[in-house]
Amino acid sequence: MMYEKTAEHFEQKYKNLPEGHLLVNLGPSHPATHGILQNVIQIDGERIVEAESVIGYVHRCFEKLGERYTYNQFLVCTDRMNYVSTPLNNIGWILAVEKMMQVEVPDRVTYVRMIISELSRIIDHIICTGILGVDLGAFSGMLHLFHHRENIYQIIEKLTGARLTTTFCRIGGLEKDIYPDFVKEVKLVCKGLKPAIEEFNSLLLKNKIFLGRTEGIGGISAENAIAYGYTGPNLRAAGVDWDVRKDEPYMFYDRVDFDIPIGEDGSVLHRSLVRMEEMRQSIRIIEQLVDGIPSGPWHADLPHAYLPEKHKVYNNMEELIYHFKIIMHGVKVPPGEYYMATEAANGELGFYIVSEGEKSPWRVHVRRPCFWYYQSFAELVRGGLLADSVATMSSLNVIAGELDC
Repeated sequence: MMYEKTAEHFEQKYKNLPEGHLLVNLGPSHPATHGILQNVIQIDGERIVEAESVIGYVHRCFEKLGERYTYNQFLVCTDRMNYVSTPLNNIGWILAVEKMMQVEVPDRVTYVRMIISELSRIIDHIICTGILGVDLGAFSGMLHLFHHRENIYQIIEKLTGARLTTTFCRIGGLEKDIYPDFVKEVKLVCKGLKPAIEEFNSLLLKNKIFLGRTEGIGGISAENAIAYGYTGPNLRAAGVDWDVRKDEPYMFYDRVDFDIPIGEDGSVLHRSLVRMEEMRQSIRIIEQLVDGIPSGPWHADLPHAYLPEKHKVYNNMEELIYHFKIIMHGVKVPPGEYYMATEAANGELGFYIVSEGEKSPWRVHVRRPCFWYYQSFAELVRGGLLADSVATMSSLNVIAGELDC
């Protein structure tokens, strides 16, 4: 259960612990929690008897800020949700606003957005699978992939100007066009990743200690995963074939060939296997797109929503007026209720927006996948070993910034 949990709540509930039982705080500041998370765990020896999860340590009122910010300004908030793969958040928000405005972007924009989305997904999965190994004592395996993660970050930094808080995309297009060596560097990254993924995979799957620490640990059935609201790789690891890119296609995902990896028992091992295969499929998608990026503009012809280029603002009165109107008065979106879901690295990332036709939304709600995983953590670890709870948390890939929003 998730509700306001104060120190008094825990003192009252656990004041009469059975003999031999201990109360352990996993977090809010702990190397195994991957963010500011707190789990209050009652243990009997090494066995977990009860657990409760506490959220809110990184709550920043993003949904309320969405009612004050313009549609362009809210983009910076999406950077700070899942900060491991921020372009996926940026693109999800922009697609939601473009859906509201019925904007069609040039094919070049969609190709670049998809390539960056899949590169970001690979980064996220490298972090999750690599850090899982570190949490279980297999530090060296992580290094085989982190070098390639850095190469992807360099591409993103060249394209957006930032490594993490990218503020990627604009309503109607991209911030700017791709740089000259973009295609070449993306190909090199994909070429280097393929053998690195196989090497990392063999390092883990041929390691008896890793298999012993992950196989059958922290599992969840397909029925319970659906009941908790699981999506993404954690849902697919439980045996449910659902991916927004396939089942509710957006951008050009219905034009590319890729497979959806499915697990069986929802355990730590199967979550890792699904993410490893998803990295291969992301490379497959990128390779189908990168050589076919169409020529043309990197934004739609939207003078009322897309900021004009600077050299035009300096030399053309009409462009200066459009620039002033967008900055001072924002982008006006038609009234109505809208929901847009995309397949982020952790699962279905949805933006529900209510507009009254003003420059700011009347209401914004973010469906962040981590929130639903964290609800189930207590059930996954109850009855298991304390050491296994670390592996379970790591495999769920709960990102505090996304969880609390």
